[in-house]
Amino acid sequence: MDYFEKRYHPPGTSPGTLSAAEDIEKHPFSIKLIDYTISEFQEQELVSIEQCREFLARPTITWVHVQGHAEPDMLKQIGKNFELHPLALEDVSNTGQRPKYESYDDELFIIMSLPVFHNSRISMEQISLFCGENYVISFHAGRNDPFEPVRKRLRTQTGKIRSRNSDYLLYALLDVIIDQDFPMLEEFGLQIEALEDAVMASPDKATLNAIHGLKRDMLLIRRMVWPHREIINGLARDEHGLFQDETRVYLRDCYDHTVQVIDLLETYRDMTAGLVDVYMSSTSNRLNEVMRVLTIIATVFIPLTFIAGLYGMNFKGDSPWAMPELGWYYGYPAVLLLMLIVVIWMLAIFRRKRWF
Repeated sequence: MDYFEKRYHPPGTSPGTLSAAEDIEKHPFSIKLIDYTISEFQEQELVSIEQCREFLARPTITWVHVQGHAEPDMLKQIGKNFELHPLALEDVSNTGQRPKYESYDDELFIIMSLPVFHNSRISMEQISLFCGENYVISFHAGRNDPFEPVRKRLRTQTGKIRSRNSDYLLYALLDVIIDQDFPMLEEFGLQIEALEDAVMASPDKATLNAIHGLKRDMLLIRRMVWPHREIINGLARDEHGLFQDETRVYLRDCYDHTVQVIDLLETYRDMTAGLVDVYMSSTSNRLNEVMRVLTIIATVFIPLTFIAGLYGMNFKGDSPWAMPELGWYYGYPAVLLLMLIVVIWMLAIFRRKRWF
């Protein structure tokens, strides 16, 4: 299955070209705006680009969030009004980019990956962030807005977010994205526990397919989560002038979260890889059990076959070497009794040796 949509321009296309893609799921487009200071707060939904531009010119902190799929013409209009770099807009349009951060003059551009569960499988959605001295512009082409907890903090003036600059708002958005990895890893842990029970109880092809699906999810998550650590570490250490020293402390805490996520992810990857070995061992043990039962049955019937074959030769006559049992009145039940004694004797030996 496709975990995320990724689009490429044909070779030779001019840098910064924005083109529409027809093979992606398009979600409703909307622009949300929040403008605030420590004492003032404004929130608007379904605003126009021109309205957002007016707020950006004010000496306040402005957060513009673009939710849903934006067509190329709309992205060009946004880039023109907000003075966004065309290469950054190209990365916004072509979702599925590797997480990274770039510095364009006095503006930071960051790409992050957000894990999303869909139909019991994991997929990654791209979030693009622009941050300047007094503004943050975020893009998310998915269906659901992941930043509602930050809006709630801004509305209720919880914590320090209203008293800090745009760098702290950017940190808050990054922290929400990274913390989304923990519920995802918890779900992975539950899946691994269920698969361990299934592998030990009754391994089958469906269980093996589920293990391979989980391994593919782990590879996808690893590819997207590892760059998050580089991004947060780079933002906390680089001298780009946007982040204040007070905010760098919180970025270091965010960095610790990425390290925790990676440690858990590596542990789960090792456990998932071990599930394949457990599956093969369990399947081999089941095969050995079947072969042991068949071997015992075959071994029991070997002497019975010999006895039946011996008396099946039917050598009868006046020769002293003939079989007198063939003419004996109790010959047939005696042979059956002999076979029963042999079976009981052999089973007793097998039981004593703990072969079953």
